[in-house]
Amino acid sequence: MIRYALTRTALLLLGLFVASAVIFLTLRVLPGDVAQLIAGTGSTPEQQEAIRARLGLDRPLPLQYLEWLGGLSRGDLGTSLLTGTGVGEELVRRAAVTVPLGILSLLIALAVSLPLGVVSAVRRARADGAALSVGAQALAAVPVVWAGMMLVVVFAVWLGWLPAQGFPREGWADPGAAFRALILPALTIGLIEGAMLLRFVRSATLSALGQDHVRAAAARGLTRTAALVRHGLPVVGLSVVTVLGLQIAGIIVGAVVIEQLFSLPGIGRMLVADVAARDLPKVQGALVALTGFVLVIGFVVDLTHRALDPRQRETA
Repeated sequence: MIRYALTRTALLLLGLFVASAVIFLTLRVLPGDVAQLIAGTGSTPEQQEAIRARLGLDRPLPLQYLEWLGGLSRGDLGTSLLTGTGVGEELVRRAAVTVPLGILSLLIALAVSLPLGVVSAVRRARADGAALSVGAQALAAVPVVWAGMMLVVVFAVWLGWLPAQGFPREGWADPGAAFRALILPALTIGLIEGAMLLRFVRSATLSALGQDHVRAAAARGLTRTAALVRHGLPVVGLSVVTVLGLQIAGIIVGAVVIEQLFSLPGIGRMLVADVAARDLPKVQGALVALTGFVLVIGFVVDLTHRALDPRQRETA
């Protein structure tokens, strides 16, 4: 197990290095000139060149990348070209919105998918089980923006129960208002991701029901449901653990769109604004941090699955 963990750690670091190079090079081919944005539309080429020299944008790209990579190795994500603030400091401030949104979305997705996925598999031959399966497939195909708009129409416009947009200016100093502001965005992401996960839970449950030890338990007198709960659900749980990394990645991607739709001051909305402003250090620092987070989650999920699965522990 230790050898496997060391190998996965090396692959994690390699993945971060490759991701950093791809992000750095991709951002350099985007149209626009941050020096021109800072200097203004009436600036001269000499003024713009002076800004590039001051910001270090006139140096060769390999040198810029190596300097940035050296900063990353020290935990320095860079400094915003436009505001002069540290990227890490800004990410921490924005994460106060994005992280609770992600956690709440994941909890909703699990609350929807786990019980309904099992019911859909156990009652697959009945009308309600088939309806759950068809409903999950339909919901998974719904665009997240459209789903968010429909939830706003129902719960904010028609019923007036929840705010349609925005986040309290005082933030989590007013936890009730902050939580209410995240309910509709989290429902939007959680229901779509939950529908996707439900189909996987259903498939894993059907596979568990067909395993010999579950069928043997049913043959010994247990009902099919009791045999599944006692002997099959641990297998289903292991299967769900393997896709949690993908679910979290999907939630992060969904947050970029949803924070725009609901006017939430989170990391996703910050990224969209900074791409438009060509604030490259801020964008690349935020993207590397998000990529690293997703890779670390996948690393933890992989090790957890290997530790919990007896078959993999034997080969560790």
